[in-house]
Amino acid sequence: MDANNQITADQLNEKEKMIIDQVLKGFESKRQGKSSSYVSALFAMEHEFNGEVLSIKMPVTPIVYNSLGIMHGGITATAIDTAMGTLANKTALPGKAAVTNQLNLHYTAPIIDGEITAYAKVLHAGTKTMVIEGWIETADGKRAAHATGSFFMIDKK
Repeated sequence: MDANNQITADQLNEKEKMIIDQVLKGFESKRQGKSSSYVSALFAMEHEFNGEVLSIKMPVTPIVYNSLGIMHGGITATAIDTAMGTLANKTALPGKAAVTNQLNLHYTAPIIDGEITAYAKVLHAGTKTMVIEGWIETADGKRAAHATGSFFMIDKK
């Protein structure tokens, strides 16, 4: 620590340096307009949409681990909600935006490392609400979570 009781860069271990690097790259991605939100930028989410299914790839790095050394359930929920919400907004009627109303999530396997892909598919698209199915697969194709969510349609501002 320096005179102000702050940790200096040379006192960081490799894992801490990797986490700080990921955070800084996230800020840069957001600044450059490559990411639409800080959440997507921080977790290095990459979106793809084929017209029916939206997918988000995300690396599993130490920044997302819980105390057991596996991906924190809240981060899993964030990834799947981001995929579902992004799809809802991509497919919303003109002048409308979607916000999560309810998320039902079932965790089916631990996420340990590598990369995950969160998928989302519309089950029902109405004028006031939308129902979307989402799931997460690990790099080896194992389903780690399954969700359904409802989204309110609101006027864009």
